[in-house]
Amino acid sequence: MLSNIGIPGLILILTLALIIFGPKKLPEIGRAFGQTLKEFKKSTKELTSDITDDIGEDLKEIKKEI
Repeated sequence: MLSNIGIPGLILILTLALIIFGPKKLPEIGRAFGQTLKEFKKSTKELTSDITDDIGEDLKEIKKEI
């Protein structure tokens, strides 16, 4: 979806954001967005590792039964 925006669309969005939020608020919004993405990635990695660990334990139990 984002690949269809292009450079002119991105410039328009950034210009509108600058007009709406102002130059002082924009860095705060960007920082908050970056922290949100960081937390999302961290949660995703933890969830993936938990699932992988559970699958590994299940496979060990299955091998013991065989």
